[in-house]
Amino acid sequence: MSPSINASKYSTALSTLKDPSLKPIDQNTMIFYNRVSVFRDFGGLGFEEESLKMANALGNKQHMLLANHGIITTGETVADGFNSLYYFEKAAETYLTALSTNKELNIVSHEIAEKTAQETADYPIDLARLFLNQIRLILDKEEPDYIN
Repeated sequence: MSPSINASKYSTALSTLKDPSLKPIDQNTMIFYNRVSVFRDFGGLGFEEESLKMANALGNKQHMLLANHGIITTGETVADGFNSLYYFEKAAETYLTALSTNKELNIVSHEIAEKTAQETADYPIDLARLFLNQIRLILDKEEPDYIN
């Protein structure tokens, strides 16, 4: 049995910042440009009332960063949701690493960030499904108990 790990430690760390917005500094951060809402109105555990507040806060965004908690991703399929979670975590890792240098960030323009985000969303091949299928093949071979 594998040890328990926090698979989204960078997303969680990002959520603890006073300004948890993910600036467009690389291709992965640009994927999420203008597509993440931030939920700052934490009122306890996510029971019905809290869940309704979060659903309203999501608005027309595909993903939501819960302040002091972490990321929620959405997708039309499990593969889409997983893909977004994976790449948001990579984006948060890059962003926090860049911030840790205490150097000025090279933030791309709104136009380039939006164009990259839209091109990713409109990509003609279902990369999310292909990616998840490859991960499952690896898990089938190396960690077959994951199914249980």
